[in-house]
Amino acid sequence: MKKEVLVETSARHVHVTKETLEILFGAGYELTKKKDLSQPGQFASNERVAVIGSKGQFPAVSILGPVRPENQVELSLTDARSIGVDAPVRESGDVAGSGKCKLVGPCGEVEIDCGVISAKRHIHATPEDAEKYGLEDKQIVSVKIDSDGRKLIFDDVIVRVSPKYAWAMHIDTDESNAAMVKPGMMGEIL
Repeated sequence: MKKEVLVETSARHVHVTKETLEILFGAGYELTKKKDLSQPGQFASNERVAVIGSKGQFPAVSILGPVRPENQVELSLTDARSIGVDAPVRESGDVAGSGKCKLVGPCGEVEIDCGVISAKRHIHATPEDAEKYGLEDKQIVSVKIDSDGRKLIFDDVIVRVSPKYAWAMHIDTDESNAAMVKPGMMGEIL
């Protein structure tokens, strides 16, 4: 059986705590949903913030909801370099000792002492998906992308298993552009 997975591009975005959200947008503020994302319960909000580094900024970066226990800014390595921030390649949530930046909203600003990362490419799988495809949590796999003129094999793809997930692979914009990934494109787990 061919092990296929939907490949999705994760563009630059921000996750914030409730406290940070209120500093940026005002006391009692709640995120407003723009659209649901592929992972259950996750959504792109209408709210945007400036992400500022030592060399530049992105003036309108989307906040993804719901709020989280820690602030996290996810950038491609090209994004990070262009605004002068350090963004080590990490799994989402592994922010200790990572890069720093400033977030600016309409009501205030917050210095993030750590939390800027370039997300490690990964596959979201439910326990049922993992069993079906013979995969385990934290397993490292390779995924082949069969694009026209830019075929590529991504190594070091981590499998993340949780009943809260939906079957999909996430890569950043640098990786997506390198493989000419288009919406709906499937990858093959090797």
